[in-house]
Amino acid sequence: MTIDEIISLVDGLDGVLTFKPELGDGSPEISWGDTFFYYAPDGVVPTATQPFATVVTKDYPGDEASRLDRPDTFRVNISAGKEAFVRWTGHAAREPATTEVDPSAVDTVIAHPVYGTVGWLAVVNPGSRTEAATRELLREAYHLARSRYERRAEATAR
Repeated sequence: MTIDEIISLVDGLDGVLTFKPELGDGSPEISWGDTFFYYAPDGVVPTATQPFATVVTKDYPGDEASRLDRPDTFRVNISAGKEAFVRWTGHAAREPATTEVDPSAVDTVIAHPVYGTVGWLAVVNPGSRTEAATRELLREAYHLARSRYERRAEATAR
């Protein structure tokens, strides 16, 4: 999968706001070139909600284990929920991994090297082995984000 294919898939889901930070929008320079996906049917980046998925194209401070400094390397990060996390990692999010997984391995679903403890999954350069899983996980993350949004909106309306 390419970055453009991922963006097209997620951006095509109803109510998704795709945010690509760039010069002049007030976002930190390190985030320029990356992509953040929110469920935001009003088209406004939420201030109190994390994205449900991201595509990062470079190492961030403290998050270098995936070695995104390699040419043509990117990582999809997905908050697909507890069940998906356990299904793909074999353990609960706040528990240590039962096997060592190389966070720089391509085309492999792994616990996010930094945010795995809060249930995020990641795939470096999704390819033939993980394309279907990546698509499924992105849709799961979208549905969870949409459900959270709708619950909050319903609670606020009361």
